[in-house]
Amino acid sequence: MTRTRYAPDRGLTVRMVVTLFLLGLLYVVFVAVLIALGARAITVLVLAGGLLLVQYFLSDRIALFAMHGREVSPQEAPELHGLIDRLCAMADAPKPRVAIADSDVPNAFATGRDQRHAVVCVTTGLLRRLDPRELEGVLAHELSHVAHRDVAVMTIASFLGVVAGLMTRFALYSGLGRDRGNNNGPPIGLIIMLVSVLVYAVSFLLTRALSRYRELSADRAGALLTQRPSALASALVKVSGEMSRIPTRDLREARPFNAFYFAPALAGGRGAGLATLFATHPPLERRLAQLDAIAGRLGREG
Repeated sequence: MTRTRYAPDRGLTVRMVVTLFLLGLLYVVFVAVLIALGARAITVLVLAGGLLLVQYFLSDRIALFAMHGREVSPQEAPELHGLIDRLCAMADAPKPRVAIADSDVPNAFATGRDQRHAVVCVTTGLLRRLDPRELEGVLAHELSHVAHRDVAVMTIASFLGVVAGLMTRFALYSGLGRDRGNNNGPPIGLIIMLVSVLVYAVSFLLTRALSRYRELSADRAGALLTQRPSALASALVKVSGEMSRIPTRDLREARPFNAFYFAPALAGGRGAGLATLFATHPPLERRLAQLDAIAGRLGREG
């Protein structure tokens, strides 16, 4: 992590390293199986590698374009820039580019492969609904993603899932499922498709688990930086409550970008279970419990 005053998170670092190691091991096994089966996989691998490079180097521009965000100057959004200036000074971190997305869905996101190429974007819906203390908490959360290089790690972590997904589609649409390695052997395409589906499922669960933890880490780092966990908790409650008032059509349009957002649009059910396993964010109750514990600890230390 680039050195800033954001609280270090060894748990996040360990989880990032372990997840990337497991995904790398899974990738080696996946490629070995493809080679053993004599699969025509080189085109898919090259394509997936190209997509990874594009996503890694252009993630900030792609995210802004997809979410209809535009960069704003200090003259256009003086209060927003003022809050980010203050947080960057507190964190001893370089200031990212600042953007606003014209959307009533109350949310925010940060993207960019490192601090020099980062952008923090908030929606007009969020600006209308939060007071300055709550907005500061949300921005501190997003800036911690930048400080921890979450976007770069998640981009790399998602690479194997992209490869497996492309291989599955390739097998389905190219008719490989009907091909056989020899006259009496099993259908090579079907085996490739089944292996790809399994690899995709495992990589999906690993990256979702990492995504949930990084949100808890960002909550913790943001609360400790501002020393106001209650403001971030208030923002979480307000944003989650306001989601129920947003038209379902708008939430569905926003849902593909859940992994980027401060709070998910159309979140899954509460509690444990499959919904939590597949979720990009931890349950609201868990995030609030963590912030409450931080508030108690700060109160005892103060």
